[in-house]
Amino acid sequence: MTRGTGGRGAGRDLAVRVKSGKGRTLAQKLWLERQLNDPYVARAKREGFRSRAAYKLTEIDDKYRLFAPGGRIVDLGGAPGGWSQVAAKRVGAAEGRGRVVAIDLLEIAPLPGLDVVQMDFLAADAPDRLKALLGGPADVVLSDMAANATGHRKTDHLKIMALAETALMFAREVLKPGGAFLCKVLQGGTEGTLLADLKRDFALVKHVKPAASRADSAELYVLATGYRGGA
Repeated sequence: MTRGTGGRGAGRDLAVRVKSGKGRTLAQKLWLERQLNDPYVARAKREGFRSRAAYKLTEIDDKYRLFAPGGRIVDLGGAPGGWSQVAAKRVGAAEGRGRVVAIDLLEIAPLPGLDVVQMDFLAADAPDRLKALLGGPADVVLSDMAANATGHRKTDHLKIMALAETALMFAREVLKPGGAFLCKVLQGGTEGTLLADLKRDFALVKHVKPAASRADSAELYVLATGYRGGA
């Protein structure tokens, strides 16, 4: 691993360059370089967040005020816990003023104010189990889920949109009237069905792209507020 000067300017931060190693693909090398040079990754380590994604949710909440003290929040696909950390802090879960439940097939290490359910959120008993933990229907359902990338843009887009649609199905089961849904999507031209469903079920639907999302990424978030149904 080496550091490059990145061009002129003695005061400029030095970029980390990863040497190609045995068994490391070019894609893996580029990903590692991007992580090592990402200011949000470094900031997350300094500030104790489990992922750089915490800053995306922080920016969105700063602007749109998703979380209120005492709120009930569900974090779908919550591992490793970056979004749950932000939600728990903002609703006061560690002080007993709100509840945050994270659900994932993967294990999530304990966090103050966080309840973890290690199961498939599509399981038939998942909505009732989460509402029981929350003590009632949710104010907000979050989903930062993304399927493992294949490298084929169209396939990856279809996979993440399928996740978004199943996350919306779950949200309908647990949200209270007036609740909100925030979900990761990708630009790619097949969002029409999802957006039509959201506009039918929610009073306001918009796309948001926080500054913490990488500029070269097709990643977007869809934010829907004012749920018209009721769990």
